[in-house]
Amino acid sequence: MPHDTLLLIGRDTSRATPYETHARRLRERGVATDVTVLTYDHEPRRELRDELVAIDADRVFALPMTVAHDHATVTDVPAALDYIDAETHYCEPVGRSPLLTEALRDRAAGAVPETGDSSIALVAFGSSGKPYQRQVTEYHAERLRERTAFGEVEPCYLLQNPAVECVRYNLTRDHAVAVPLFLAPSDATAAQIPAKLDLDRGGLAYTDPLADHPLVTEAVATAVETARTMADANTPQTFEATLAETNRPMATDGEGD
Repeated sequence: MPHDTLLLIGRDTSRATPYETHARRLRERGVATDVTVLTYDHEPRRELRDELVAIDADRVFALPMTVAHDHATVTDVPAALDYIDAETHYCEPVGRSPLLTEALRDRAAGAVPETGDSSIALVAFGSSGKPYQRQVTEYHAERLRERTAFGEVEPCYLLQNPAVECVRYNLTRDHAVAVPLFLAPSDATAAQIPAKLDLDRGGLAYTDPLADHPLVTEAVATAVETARTMADANTPQTFEATLAETNRPMATDGEGD
């Protein structure tokens, strides 16, 4: 059996993150020989280099701990993986997992009744230039409409329209809850979103992000098994594999050899 290492790569924040909780659960399940959490602030290539160079494994599966790709996960993170001296597989973020729909449902149902008289505002970060956040958010919004009893599900974003600060006026049911589509607590979930939703006015409940929800752990485990199966079967190249091949440290940016 090859020595497999799983890397959970996420942004560091000033608040406690759930990444270590997921790593512990995944170790207990034996998902990989080693499960390691790596976090970065602004520059993954520079900040993670020494840890990536030191990895001793036959195969590495690297999974970005975000609901959808962002600028860093399509450029700097895959470039940083080139420092690993092992067969490396870059995994898709878990945001499109159906398991996350159930986790979002669970968060919402913990705050308002799951009935036709309840509305959900599904709040995501969004992006002014990339479609991934919107695609994932709309995917879960549609699944929540189809597969739950909630009467209304409205997506909204911090960085694009429809804007978070406007969603309150689009919710028409007797009960309403805003659920942040984030994998970890951050300044966005703790301060920016509550302020834009004007929660002090009342009439709108607010939940924790997905954080350490067990279904997120399950989604990560499923993503790793999918990546492992594809690697063993030599399946056609994925989008993430293309990112890892086309984004590499260059001598001209100060990060190359």
